[in-house]
Amino acid sequence: MTGEQYDVVGRRAELGALARLLAEARSGEPSLTLVLGPPGTGKTTVVEHFLRDQEDVQVLRASGVQWEQSRAFGVLEILLRGTGHRPGGDPAEEGTRLLSTWAQRQPLIVLVDDAHWADPESLRALASAERRMSGEQVLTLLVADEDQDSSPQVRDFLAHQRQSIVHIGPMSASDVREFALRDAGVDLAPATARRLSAHTGGNPGHIRALLRELPPETWRGWPSNLPAPRALISGIARTMRDWAEPTRTLVEAAAVLGVSVPFARAAELSGVRQPIAALDEATRAGVLLPAEGSGLRTLRFSSELVRACVYSGLTPLRRQEAHRAATRVVDDEQELFAHRVALTPFPDAGLAAELDSFADRQADRGAWSAAGDALIDAGRLSPEPADRERRLVRAVDALAGAGDIPRAQALTPAMEGFAPSALRDAVLAYLGIMQGRPAEAEALLTSAWQRCDPDDDPHIAALVCQRRVLHALGHWDGVELVRWSRRAVRLTTRDDPAVVESEAILGLGLAATGRIPQALSAYESASSRVRAGAQAQRVQMGQGWLKLAQDDPLAARRALQGAVPTEYQQGSTRISLWAQAWLARADFVLGDWDEALRTVNAAAAHLEDAGLELVRPLVHWTGAQVNALRGDWDAAYEHLRHSATGAHTYEVMIIPAALAQAQCAEARADYESVLRNLRPLVDLRGIDEPGFWPWHDVYANALIVTNRADEAEDFLRPQEELAAERGHHSTLARLGYVRGRIEGARGDLDAARRAFDTALENLGSLPLPYERARVLFPYGQTLRRAGKRREADVVLSQARDAYRELGARAYVERCERELKAGGMHARRAVDLTGLTAQETAVARLVAAGMTNKQAAVELYVSVKTVQYHLTRIYGKLGIGSRGELAARFRDEPE
Repeated sequence: MTGEQYDVVGRRAELGALARLLAEARSGEPSLTLVLGPPGTGKTTVVEHFLRDQEDVQVLRASGVQWEQSRAFGVLEILLRGTGHRPGGDPAEEGTRLLSTWAQRQPLIVLVDDAHWADPESLRALASAERRMSGEQVLTLLVADEDQDSSPQVRDFLAHQRQSIVHIGPMSASDVREFALRDAGVDLAPATARRLSAHTGGNPGHIRALLRELPPETWRGWPSNLPAPRALISGIARTMRDWAEPTRTLVEAAAVLGVSVPFARAAELSGVRQPIAALDEATRAGVLLPAEGSGLRTLRFSSELVRACVYSGLTPLRRQEAHRAATRVVDDEQELFAHRVALTPFPDAGLAAELDSFADRQADRGAWSAAGDALIDAGRLSPEPADRERRLVRAVDALAGAGDIPRAQALTPAMEGFAPSALRDAVLAYLGIMQGRPAEAEALLTSAWQRCDPDDDPHIAALVCQRRVLHALGHWDGVELVRWSRRAVRLTTRDDPAVVESEAILGLGLAATGRIPQALSAYESASSRVRAGAQAQRVQMGQGWLKLAQDDPLAARRALQGAVPTEYQQGSTRISLWAQAWLARADFVLGDWDEALRTVNAAAAHLEDAGLELVRPLVHWTGAQVNALRGDWDAAYEHLRHSATGAHTYEVMIIPAALAQAQCAEARADYESVLRNLRPLVDLRGIDEPGFWPWHDVYANALIVTNRADEAEDFLRPQEELAAERGHHSTLARLGYVRGRIEGARGDLDAARRAFDTALENLGSLPLPYERARVLFPYGQTLRRAGKRREADVVLSQARDAYRELGARAYVERCERELKAGGMHARRAVDLTGLTAQETAVARLVAAGMTNKQAAVELYVSVKTVQYHLTRIYGKLGIGSRGELAARFRDEPE
């Protein structure tokens, strides 16, 4: 495969669209299709790759060139070469002549490359030919660059040919990774591929240029300031040479300020007297544009690459002068430091110390990303090696705190070579926690605590304690979480960032050990002290998690929604992802499953950028469950794939991963798989506190359905006692329906009714529609099995309606089958009148392909009962096999 062919990476959809168009042309539906995209996106390569697979199709080729655009019928001359005809006159007549010329050459593809440089007469003739076709097997492809400075006639023609378009868009980050590996042998980290994709707009031409022009070590680290390809820099430079001096000055000033800048600031920095006129010329060139919806307040470059081209074109002296001038016009402290760093090429202890102090202030606010950037710059400017090392370690810590794991990892190799210290080990442990590696984190935290001296440096000791708090949260060890959190508080002041974050999680540890009033009080205290900014984000996340666990999903949703945004508060992506994971759960239990999926999908996209393994299973748990209940198994399995985790990781990863697998298996009525996936949780300690991890009813229910009622009883009893002691209503309801099933299996219908009714009473006015449906469904099954068909019909109808309202198609169908099995609403075909309602239900399931065991589970009867019914069904219908039964039911009305 040649280098150019790598441009077809990720172009499956576009190749499929071309294949469909050709298939339509073969069937006598000709079309004229535009193949559009920005320059360099590989449009021609995609078309040529497509054409190589078309062995029985003739291809006529021509291409437009800029200097022949005024030559009438220049492109048509090439297409008609060898026919002896020289086109001229009316384009419509030439179009008619084309039809007769092509009559003997079908199926035919007419390809005009660089159609934006074609002459308008040829394009009109091709369009006229297409308009007059009737059953011809001809596909005309016009390959054109978007936004090219074509002639007005060609631009107008392309703008009106919108019936059929194949758009060659940007490469995705995953496509960029594959492209880089194939084209340049460079194995990009996922985060680096996303950075390169964003920088280049996913343009394979630009990507290839940068992969070849930059040294290989660029791609092993974190390329924060990628340049533009040399050819593009030269092209922008040629464009700018034709501009008036004020326009160049304004655009260069804007490039120094950033990709998107206030117009007033750019104008002030440039010193241009008539900035509107200068902006007008830059806008007409498509380089600098007013940001949408901002009037003229904000300007933006048309792309990151264009800004990089302009900035790269500045001489070192001009660049330094511009940054020095920028320090006089910017008012944001972080921007001011960025310009001061840019104009300081040599080590500067004073500026490094200022950046260090600025980073401390940002850390106090919880703005870890800004702190990390400042510390990276401070380290580079530090003359002393010890200062450089200390600041680099702190930068990695800040980036991890922000949830920017890829950037932190890029700096880790250098840090690992430093001498061991309490801070270094605590930071490496932090990364181990974020990436779900508890054994590694434990060893490093033990080392960090041994190396620190709380009396000499209480702030470092508090930091180690705070990492212990996170480590305990990962293990869902409330006792250890509370112990280390309180130790952090005793070591230093309450406004120390490590103390603030420890206290933001303290309430979860208290709640996990059953001290609910103390937990609620801890969050009220924390909320009163931390009212705004990024630190409040941490408190809101913990408080929302606790509210959700305590049956207050509405209050949980409000708190978690406040903890999600990071842009304006300069908060942590890490905390935001935790908040989104629990926000999705809150929306799930409230019955707003569309919103839950939107939150899951948004969080999943951020997970890819953040590299935060610790929260990954928690995010995908809700996505898997909702899609499984809706019957969208492809989407459910995709979330299951992402939620999967190993055995030697944190409990907060293992538990939601197991729940996701078990709840999907439950939706499939595969109760053996439910037990297999949840059995590891039985041996975990400290995860039984009601409200946090709703797995006990799922496990116990699967035991009953698989005829292990005594085992279910032994498992259920201590959970019921704990839930009653806590007065936790939703847990009592979940365990209550399981109790109802146990009593029903024992034949005590009165006790079963009491259990189900009490479960419904415990839900009371709680806004938990899914939990209510989960109680109603087994209630109806139990009544039906006891022969109370009319009562069962009412309860099962309520369950069906509740599931239908939620969109839980898997359970709507199961409710329908239960109703049919009950016989109250069964509809029989004429030749099935001899079957009872129960026999009809068994016959339907077996005819659909279920085994006797699966049918027994689905109908909540024994396997022997299914076998008994099948024998009677075969006798009544005069058949002797499952195949005959399936054939008999194939046309039976639902």
